[in-house]
Order: sequence, then C-alpha cells, then structure tokens
Amino acid sequence: MLATGPAVGGALIAGGLPAQATAASRETAEAAEVSAPGDPWRTVLDDADLVWQKLPKTWYEGPYLGNGFLGSGIYAEPSTQPGGETTALRFNIQHSEVQDHRPEFGSLFGLARLPIGHFTLEPVGRITGIDWRLRLRDAELTGTLTTDKGTLKLRALVHDTRSVLAVEVTASAGERGFRWVFHPAEAISPRAAFKPLPEGYAGNPPAGIKEYDGVTAAVQPLLAGGQHVTAWRERTRGETRTLYVNVAHSHPRTTARDRAVRTVRGAAGLSYDGLARSHRVWWHAYYRKSFLSLPDARMQRFYWIQLYKTAAAARRDAPVMATCGPWLEPTPWPNTWWNLNVQLEYWLIHGSNHIELDAVTRALSEFRSNLTKEMAAPYRADSLGIPRTTDPSLVNGASVTDGGYGVGIPGQDPPTPEVGNLTWALHNVWLSYRHTMDESILRDVLFPLLRKAVTYYLHFLEPGADGKLHLPATYSPEYGGNSRDCNYDLMLLKWGCRTLLDVAEILGVDDKLAPRWREVGSRLAAYPTDANGYMIGVDIPFAKSHRHYSHMLAVYPLYEVTGRTADERALIERSLAHWVGFEGALQGYTFTGAASMSALLGKGEDALKYLGQLMSRFIQPNTMYKESGPVIETPLSAAQSLHDMVCQSWGDVIRVFPALPSAWADLTVHDFRTQGAFLLSAVREGGATRWVRLVSEAGAPCVVRHGIAGAIDVRDGRGRHLSYEDVGEGGGGGGGGGGGAVRIALGRGESALITAKGDRPDLRIAPVEPNEEAPRWGLPAA
Repeated sequence: MLATGPAVGGALIAGGLPAQATAASRETAEAAEVSAPGDPWRTVLDDADLVWQKLPKTWYEGPYLGNGFLGSGIYAEPSTQPGGETTALRFNIQHSEVQDHRPEFGSLFGLARLPIGHFTLEPVGRITGIDWRLRLRDAELTGTLTTDKGTLKLRALVHDTRSVLAVEVTASAGERGFRWVFHPAEAISPRAAFKPLPEGYAGNPPAGIKEYDGVTAAVQPLLAGGQHVTAWRERTRGETRTLYVNVAHSHPRTTARDRAVRTVRGAAGLSYDGLARSHRVWWHAYYRKSFLSLPDARMQRFYWIQLYKTAAAARRDAPVMATCGPWLEPTPWPNTWWNLNVQLEYWLIHGSNHIELDAVTRALSEFRSNLTKEMAAPYRADSLGIPRTTDPSLVNGASVTDGGYGVGIPGQDPPTPEVGNLTWALHNVWLSYRHTMDESILRDVLFPLLRKAVTYYLHFLEPGADGKLHLPATYSPEYGGNSRDCNYDLMLLKWGCRTLLDVAEILGVDDKLAPRWREVGSRLAAYPTDANGYMIGVDIPFAKSHRHYSHMLAVYPLYEVTGRTADERALIERSLAHWVGFEGALQGYTFTGAASMSALLGKGEDALKYLGQLMSRFIQPNTMYKESGPVIETPLSAAQSLHDMVCQSWGDVIRVFPALPSAWADLTVHDFRTQGAFLLSAVREGGATRWVRLVSEAGAPCVVRHGIAGAIDVRDGRGRHLSYEDVGEGGGGGGGGGGGAVRIALGRGESALITAKGDRPDLRIAPVEPNEEAPRWGLPAA
C-alpha cells in the first residue's frame, strides 16, 4: 500500500501561502528528499518495480535494460532439449545504431536494423526457480536464480553514459562453474523471417570471434563496408564475477572494433558498484523532473514503467526509436515508421517534462537533406516529404516488393502515397516548441521544414466547381485504397497552413507564401463526412474495421475539431463510436486514441474504459505490446492518454483534471509540463481539486481552467494576492473538470497558487492511497 498525506514527508512546494513562503527553497527541499525515507518518488517507483517469480520465456514477459543505444531483453533461452526444459538464461544484445547500408534493397531489407546476438548464462544445475526485481529507480535488475546445484545472485544494468551492459553474478559453491557464452546472430534483415527476400539480396558474412589482449570481440563485417562489433570481458573480484559488454558500429570505416574493445577495457577497470553509482545519479535525477500518483495501483505502476521504458529506449542524440526500440527481435518492421509509430512514441515526453529525450526534432533537423532526396525530382527545389519507413538518418532507399517507398507523386507512383507523414511528424516538433516556447525550434527546424512539406501539397491543390480547393487521390495510412480529399491529408494540410501563419507572426517573417496559406485555410475542401461521421476521403467511406485513426487527426492529436458546438461534438462522438464499433482489426493504439478522444470530450469514464480494454486485451506482462511482431509505441501512447485525462493545454488554455473517472477521487501531479511552458502542480482530494500551482518558464499568456468550485484565492510565490480575470469556462469545447477559468499575468519565472477562498492546504506532494490492491507487473507468483 502507498502511504499518503503529510506522514510520508512528501515534497514541499515552496511559496504560495504566507505561512509557508520561507519554509524552503524548491532546490533545497528537493535535495533534502533524495535520501528521505518518505521521499514520494522513491515510494511510487519502488511500488512500481516489476517482479518475476516465474521464469520469463519471451521478450514480452522478461526484464529489459537500455540507454537509448544499447539494449538487452532477458528471458529463458529457448530450449532445444527433449521435453522443453530450460537450461540457460538469454541476455539479448542489440543496439539502435546497428543497421545494414545497402539502400538499393530499401529500408526494410537493405537499410534494416540488424540483429547482433545474445549471451547465455549457463548454470551448472537445472533451473528450479527465480526471484527477480527490475528496480525502476536505479534502472537495474537484481535477484536470484536457483538451481538444483545452488544459487546465482545477479545484478545487471546498461550504464547510462558508458553504454556498457554489466552483469554481476555471485555464485554459491555448487554453481561456481557457471559460464557465459556469446551467440552471434545472422546479420540479415529480421524481415526475412516474414517476407520474401528481394532479388539479389543476401545476408552478411558471419562474425569472427577473437581475443584482443584480454577482451574478446565478435567482429561482424558488412557487405556494404564497415562493421559492428560486440566486445566483452569477464572480471573476477572476490566471490563475484562481472561481465562487461559493449557494442560499436561503424560505416564505411572499420573503426568499431577498436572503440568497443577500448570501452570494455575502461569499464572493466571499475567494479559493478563503481559503475552503478554514476548510473543511478542520472536515473534518480531523471525521475524527479515530474510526479504523478493516482488511486489505480495497476495503472500508476504502468505509468512509471513507461517513463522508465522511454528513457531506456530514447535519448536526444540516439536514433529515433524504431518499432521495438533498442530491443530488436524477429519482426516484419525492422526500422523507423513515420505514419504513426514515431509520433506516438514521443508524445509523453512533453507532459512528463522530459523534452531532453526529443530525438524527433533533432533528427528531422540533422537529416533534412535526405528528406529532399525522398522527393520526385521536379519537387526537390521547394518540397520535402518523408516515406512510411526510413533508417535513423531518414533514408528510405530504393523501392522493393512489399517494402518501403518514396513519397512520390499523388495518384501516380507509388501506388499508396502517404503524403502527410512529414507534416504529422512536424506536429511533434510544434509540441516541443509549445511546451518550451523555445523560438529556435521554430526558426531553425519547424518553419523551414513545414514550409516545404506544405508546399508539396500546394503543387497538387486544384479548385473545383464548388470553388473549394481539392486534393487528388492520396492514401490514408493502412485503410486501403486512394481517395480524393483524403481526410488524413486535408486535416494535416489545414493544420500546416494555420501553423505556418502563426509561426511567421511569432518570428516576424513576411513570407511570400503567406497569402496562399491563408487562401488554403479559407478555401480548402471540407473534411468528408457521412451519416457515420468522418470518412476516409470523398471516395471511400469508413466501412470496415481499422486500427488507425488517420481519418480523425483533426480531432486528435491536432485539436482542430474539439466539440466547440453541439454539432461538432456530436460529429466527434459519432465518428468515434463508428470507428471502434468494428471488431476484427482493432489493435492496442486504437484504444489509446479512443481514450484520448474521450478525454478531449471530458468523458473520464469512457477514457478509463478504453484503457482497461487495452490492458486486458493487448498489454503483455512486462508492459510491452505485440501485433505481428514487437512494437513499442502503444504502451507509450497509453501514458499520453493518462496525461490527457489529467491535464490538457491545447488552444492556449490549461485544463486541470479535465477527464478523471469518479474512482479517481484523489490524485497528485507535480511539474507536469504544459503548452506555454508552464509547470503544473495540483492535488485532488475527495473528488474535488484542492489546489493548483503554475510556474511560468517563458512568461507566456496564462489561462487556466482550475476546476475549483466557488470563490478562489490566487497568490504569488511569496504568498501575496495576485490579480486575475475571470473568463468563465474559458477556451471553448472539450474537457471537463468543473469550475471556471481565470487569466493570470505571469512573467518569466513567476508562479501562481490557486485555492478555494480562505483555504490553506498542505502543499506537500505525496502519493495517494490506492483504491485496492493490484498485482505487480512482471510474472509474480500469484
């Protein structure tokens, strides 16, 4: 059970009430709680640890470690013994930079991520039991493996900065003869297990294993030039043996071996504890950037696991996450997917206050020249696009059968032109700007790239007899068939034109295309609808089961259609019900999208219902997710759905607790990052919002729908009354939460605390009491 209230010694929010104005500075208070027994972060993280008391047999069941580059999934080695008895543990070794470099075979074969291999931990005896814990707070696996000959006590981590897998094993007397064995994988695209090989494609030659002055290395040569190398060394210190592993990749040069060997040699000079100390410092600081506690124990644990998973899979300077993050397994999708996966993978970094993980903005900026090359030659001077799949440098390669393809000319080649993918990816960049108000993101990345993405559309817009501007046939991801006035593209184009106009005004740019953007905004064809709601396009109704919400992007995540009028709200409700009403092809992210759309409408019960279906139907024991193969975006987007229930900040209005189910009567959020670059802290008690605090990082306009009924007090960081303007419900359609909205003038670095008039609440941040016990994630005994 989680403790609650002041007894846990929760984090004190400094300032806001006269009696507490000088109690502590924020920095001092946070520093003091790192080791305090009542530290709320330690409480929720320790409660969220995954446990295993049954042996995991697959990637979907086992622990996983990573740092955005090196990843290791841990589970039983598939048995080759009669009767299927497990004889070893597998530690997969995969790396997000390791890929092939043969673009002539396309992104899914010639540029695919390549499997590296795995270590087996082979005990002396027969495995009889395990007791493991993935300690989220330390990003470390600890526990015991029991055999009929003794025990193996282990600790394992992937070091945050050194990118080394370290596994320390302390064996009892009967198990001191255990061994590690490395098994190189065949360096061939994982898609080869699912689809026919392109003509002329062959796997790379086998790896060669050799020792280099105490460090062993498996050197994998690549037919395209270059290599990837797995280097390792085992060190014995007293009763413990520690394995150190690093992976390096180089192309076209063959420098990876020296780097990998050097890294392992340096790491092996440190004990496991020596490595762990600096590793833990990074992770402890990471988690403390925000806080969320809710009374659904299973859901709260799931949320904190997603924050762990995100930091284990993402770094700003790491490749944009491929479909299964750094933990590559056999998959038909061995690269980066841009028609939904990338976007969903990174949404949660904004509200959770982890913009430092934003690889999307960095990659689109760094590799923009490759986006030009994806265009048909006539459009390269002024247009950009991104195909469905690319490698980490945004290269797609040549078209291959049933593989990747360039953006192409709508209606011609390729047969399924997904023109909107880049514009949708740039919406993620826009969100990074809105949550930081960092104008360099607009000036250096968003404006120049979005301008060219929109210009590509402008080449094909044509006026119709109705006086409206229409698009030729394009493709709505995954539905099948091309349609004129495809909603996927109309919605993204309209958002793109409006955003370009907004950005030009912010930056003071007088762009020659601005009149055209305004014309498109006013004359663009209406989004096609019928009696069931949004269609795929004017030629294709929505008439079959479909997992993707590509036809409803204007509702979510673009928030262009939000239910401001009764008719608009009815259209959203009708479209949502029709979409999820077809069983058969629905998948996990269907339910995260439905949850977030329900949250937009203020329907917390519906949002929770959809997340419940996701959990019961799709989420695996370790919170991973699978379709035809492993994919990572859906659990991460479920964390964003939780964000959407707790806080929404579209349309220049911060909505506090807009869509909470009645069962969530108590809830605590701290340093939730909103659009406008505000940090929100708020507490709900007994079904009512007790207090709301906002810190402004940028001095942006502040309108907050606070949800506190009746008269309120608004005070600054020194406890003095702040003036405010009551703006009623504020901001128009969408969201719930009760209470009115106020406009507060806050400068950069200033804060406002909103309470019921005369109330003096305890401002400590603490976990809330769960409504009932719930099983831990992993494979607990019961």
